[in-house]
Amino acid sequence: MEQEAIKLELIEWLSKLNDIDILKYLKVIKEARTSNNDWWNDLTEQQKNGIEKGLKDIDEGRIVSHNVVKKKYGL
Repeated sequence: MEQEAIKLELIEWLSKLNDIDILKYLKVIKEARTSNNDWWNDLTEQQKNGIEKGLKDIDEGRIVSHNVVKKKYGL
């Protein structure tokens, strides 16, 4: 499908869309593509602390490989 046809299909779909969650999600995507904001600034302090703790764990060698976790849980 060519680019213009895709755009028209999406415009038609969007004009009929009544799901507020999808509309909000699409707005976030649009704004993320048009702004130079760093996503880090949009995180809560709790989220930032969790990421920083995870990075510290990695730096200090407190990690478990994906394969070990899969084996432990029978995946």
